Amino acid sequence: MQVPPEVILKGLKTTPFVEKLIDRGIAGLEQVCDNIVSTRIAIEQAQARHQTGNPYRMRIDIRIPGRTEIVVKRWSKGLTKTPDGLAELETEMALEDEEEPKRHPLVRRSPLRRGVREEPLVALIRRTFNSAQRELKTAVDKQRGEVKTPAHVEALAIVERILREQGYGFLRTPEGDQVYFHRNSVLHGHWNGLAVGTAVRYALELGEKGVQASTVEPVEKP
Repeated sequence: MQVPPEVILKGLKTTPFVEKLIDRGIAGLEQVCDNIVSTRIAIEQAQARHQTGNPYRMRIDIRIPGRTEIVVKRWSKGLTKTPDGLAELETEMALEDEEEPKRHPLVRRSPLRRGVREEPLVALIRRTFNSAQRELKTAVDKQRGEVKTPAHVEALAIVERILREQGYGFLRTPEGDQVYFHRNSVLHGHWNGLAVGTAVRYALELGEKGVQASTVEPVEKP
């Protein structure tokens, strides 16, 4: 991920358990697309908890190369009546093969309350990340289908960003699109000579994670 993920919690305190849930969700997004530009995760707990209200709201904003932005918003499931008029807070663990934390304030069972059943925060986090993964995969697949430039056709761009230690960078096309490239795609050993603003010729290909440059060569050798 080009920019470290941003996590905002409003109206609730973070815990190691919730942080682990979010970290696993972010890792799942990166498995779908390994060149995500940025990710913003916001979770909010409503101040007023009415019987017909939704106590938790979650939003994930994902930006990937190609001027594509994905927004996923989810709320805690609506409240439902039970046959006997009594219900308790459902507990659904989001981490497989891990024990439920004892007396965890976000997942423990609450006292019985008349006619109310709420989805726990952990279930909302998992459900929202699952939806984000599906929408991210759809966006990546769509990008693959829209690329019509044959690999042998070259185009011009400038180097927008270089991450030396990680071994990759990004180009900016005249149309404003961002294109990922790996150091191995830079021809004739010019990787170390590239700098932000360098004009290059490049060719597109479809990689496993979407559109990327198959070859990159400076217009004027550095």
